[in-house]
Amino acid sequence: MNVRIPDFIRPFFGKVIWRKKVPSSKTVYLTFDDGPVPEVTESVLKILSDYNCKATFFCVGDNVQKYPQLFERIILEGHRTGNHTFNHLRGWKSPFDQYVKNVEKAARLIDSDLFRPPHGRMTYTQLQEIKKKYRVIYWDVLSGDYDKRLSADDVTRRVTKHVRDGSIIVFHDSVKARNNVLNALPVCIESLKNKGYIFRTL
Repeated sequence: MNVRIPDFIRPFFGKVIWRKKVPSSKTVYLTFDDGPVPEVTESVLKILSDYNCKATFFCVGDNVQKYPQLFERIILEGHRTGNHTFNHLRGWKSPFDQYVKNVEKAARLIDSDLFRPPHGRMTYTQLQEIKKKYRVIYWDVLSGDYDKRLSADDVTRRVTKHVRDGSIIVFHDSVKARNNVLNALPVCIESLKNKGYIFRTL
């Protein structure tokens, strides 16, 4: 599992956003995929509040429909949201029309111009269609928090070793990633703050 897609390969993915540099400051962008789910998202929000950090949550429409109050809490606490399809569809395994309609279904619940494809996978034609309405966000650092082979310490090392100015970092507010994200996130935030980074939303 690669922490970062090599820079020379990125152009082959088309015009998507991997990294976002701010000239006047050392800035990183925390992002969370696959929520909201009460078992994890509530704890992530508490950690972010404790450290006065803002983040961007790429939400699955079905979860937003199930937990609308939690979704509203994300927004009320000053975080951004993005579309992550309604059913967490894999673009490579989904017909064009099905994929686009699933994104549109999620958009009825998620008012955002940001989109991240689940697993980072979508076809060229899907991407061209989605780009008409969305800024497509990939990542610069993949934490790997969902990987059961990794410990929280492993996740922390992956993030702190590979982060750089403008990095978009992916964590997951999902049940699968619960132990790793809740234990690694505070350590990562402290480490990055000590290095002079500030946290912004996309």
